[in-house]
Amino acid sequence: MADMKLSKLQAQLTKAGLPARVDGEDRTVSGVNTLDEAGPGEISFLSNPKYRRALDETRASAVIVAEGVQVPDRLSSLRCDDPYAAVTVAIVAIHGYRKHPQWGRSERAVIDPSVKLGANPNIAAGATISAHVTIGDNCTIYPGCYVANGATIGSDVTLYPNVVIYDHGVLGDRVTIHAGSVIGEDGLGYAPRDGKWLKIPQVGRTVIQHDVEIGANCTIDRATLGRTEIGEGTKFGNVVVIGHGTKVGPDCLFVGQVGVAGSVTVGRHVTLAGQVGVAGHLSIGDDVRVGGQSGIHGNIEDGSELLGSPAMPIDKAKRAIFVFQKLPEMAQRVKKLERDLAELRERVGATSSH
Repeated sequence: MADMKLSKLQAQLTKAGLPARVDGEDRTVSGVNTLDEAGPGEISFLSNPKYRRALDETRASAVIVAEGVQVPDRLSSLRCDDPYAAVTVAIVAIHGYRKHPQWGRSERAVIDPSVKLGANPNIAAGATISAHVTIGDNCTIYPGCYVANGATIGSDVTLYPNVVIYDHGVLGDRVTIHAGSVIGEDGLGYAPRDGKWLKIPQVGRTVIQHDVEIGANCTIDRATLGRTEIGEGTKFGNVVVIGHGTKVGPDCLFVGQVGVAGSVTVGRHVTLAGQVGVAGHLSIGDDVRVGGQSGIHGNIEDGSELLGSPAMPIDKAKRAIFVFQKLPEMAQRVKKLERDLAELRERVGATSSH
């Protein structure tokens, strides 16, 4: 961590395209924290108005807020149009990125003589690099990783513990893969025959483009034929599953436990919230956003916002959810109406008989 005056942080924000101004004392801060947990000497932020009351209770020395937000006199503030983006700059400036242990090329790593290693390798004991693998410059490979025959890894790649890259997998530059993820395992390819399942050899490959980050315990199937591909700049949370032959476009965001079946085409800048499921052989357009636990069973047009299972336009889904929550009360009202109607019929019948 680095101590930093608010005025210096203001300059860094302005340099990053986030003009800001210091309001109050030009204090020194040495950490970034949440409003609830921040203490003296730390800076926090407010981007969601519903947490406004936390400003009155925080123990932070300074906060990042938008113009017009009232801040207690005891707090200094950095005022910026986009506090959420600004706090990201503050975290990088004060805390920096995770520092990796430095092993160099550990003598206890198993590296085949045919491997082509770039400059400044950082490969831990217990990592295994198989034959005919190419690894770029400045790569960090943690213990327990296995890179299979013929894989290609770009520069500035980080593989956290126990990541597996199957044979002939391709990783671009600046790819980060977190612990326990598997890239290029066989897809679910079986043909029914005489009441049994005949395995279809998965002879395609898996390609991860530049600047992709993949969370922990994700799996990305190799294609049966051709390639499974994750587009440049895409980010995955933990436990994301991508089926064989699926192609995910650039700058997508998949939150934890998303599952996408095989042969799906996903466009640019698509957001799938937690536990979204996508059926196979579909097409999802650009700039689509899908709410948590939704199920996608058909093609989706560009710019759609969906929710529910089956997924539907978000406004319609909200109305459906509202009605669903009222079903117990509605059921009671229907039962009462049925009783009232039965009584009315009895009275009408009695009057008719007289």
